[in-house]
Amino acid sequence: MSRTRFGQKYQHLVHGLACPCHSPQVQQLLDRLNQGFSRRSFLKGIGASAAASLLGLVDPAFAQDSAKPTLLKNVRIFDGVNGTLIEGKNVLLQGSLIKALPAAADVVANADIIDCGNRVLMPGMIDAHWHSILAGIAQLAAITADIPYVHLVAAQEAERTILRGFTTVRDVGGPSFALKRTIDEGRFPGPRIYPSGAMISQTSGHGDFRMRTELPRTPQTNPSMAEVGGIAEIADGEDEVLRRVREQLLLGASQIKIMGGGGVASAYDPIDALQYTEREMMAAVAAASDWGTYVCVHTYTAPAIQRALACGIKSIEHGQLADEETAKKIVDADAWWSIQPFLADEDANTYTNPEQQANQRAIAEGTVRAIEFGKKYKAKLALGTDILFSPRGTATQGRQLAKFARWFDNAEVLRMVTSGNADLVALSGHRNPYPSRLGRIEAGAYADILVFEGNPLEDISVIGDPDQTLKLIIKDGRVHKNAL
Repeated sequence: MSRTRFGQKYQHLVHGLACPCHSPQVQQLLDRLNQGFSRRSFLKGIGASAAASLLGLVDPAFAQDSAKPTLLKNVRIFDGVNGTLIEGKNVLLQGSLIKALPAAADVVANADIIDCGNRVLMPGMIDAHWHSILAGIAQLAAITADIPYVHLVAAQEAERTILRGFTTVRDVGGPSFALKRTIDEGRFPGPRIYPSGAMISQTSGHGDFRMRTELPRTPQTNPSMAEVGGIAEIADGEDEVLRRVREQLLLGASQIKIMGGGGVASAYDPIDALQYTEREMMAAVAAASDWGTYVCVHTYTAPAIQRALACGIKSIEHGQLADEETAKKIVDADAWWSIQPFLADEDANTYTNPEQQANQRAIAEGTVRAIEFGKKYKAKLALGTDILFSPRGTATQGRQLAKFARWFDNAEVLRMVTSGNADLVALSGHRNPYPSRLGRIEAGAYADILVFEGNPLEDISVIGDPDQTLKLIIKDGRVHKNAL
């Protein structure tokens, strides 16, 4: 930059060759630092590759030549859509995509070959209701630990998530933007993340995590801890809702999550509470629609669901207390019903408060009715787990989704957790961070692939025991586990 541009008065602010940072001493220091970083990066790269190879998480040959195609041969294919296995075909991968499904007899030149031993191959699974930052950490740690610690634990859980066979998650609450970026850049192993960012909540809503002593809120009040951490945002009135929704879109939200009703274990908001007025909900929908995406809403009850549908919300999260009329309205609105297996069984949260226990029983009974209504009226059901603040519970992710075989045949459950959930995440339209097809074994789809020991079409329980049954995990064309 020219020194004369600013005039003599400001010459001391101009960065040029006379600046001390250009001195020989500083240049020598920078050279030493660069050499040190290069050596450390090289050594760390060798160490990481060796460790990953020993763990069986990465195929070194595949990583060295990403331009070379990979052929998965000797497989029986569940394509994510049809209920019968495809035989006599192989799966050819090129880069991050499935290139073709050549006949088993076809010769593919210059390809790395992985013989799958006549095992079942299927698309990577998708969890439609997940919290990447909050699933694998205890609640006490989440609210007391340093924020970087919470994110490091989340990165560790992200690797465990993909090793359970979940190559994509729709994150419906939490500051998962940085985690998503590091995974997408290949810095950490983990699933694709469709982030909602902070949950938008009214004062006293399901996302208001403040203590009673923090009230009242004034223009001079500091944000709550949940807001500082990016878990939730409190917004009252149309203008405030617009602002908070737009902030999450700025950060990179692929869809928006708002709180439309109370929760099972909430400290303040009762489960039957209606949250957000129609005008406030419509403000959120308008802001999301302007960016080509949609709003999903946390709610359980029929009145709250009906209000959300009337405002143009496209995904109902939970909805276990819907009645039959409301189930019909979900279908008529062409909305998605994202439901979880809240059955008050061995995998359920444990409560000591009598009111919370009563809520849990009501939700468990409602879960059965809601799924039956959804099946009866052919609702667009999306399956998720909503595991929260449960380091041990995350291991049950596949097992929980297998429970839907109580109402659907195995092929339909597998279709819903692959191509079905993929159709829901694609609803983010222009904000879709992963524009190729997910949840399908077809040419042009992402190379997100699982190979199982055992046939999940015959025994759905195999998806719930990944340590034993998952022999090959590929995401984005990269091998994350190979135990063939």
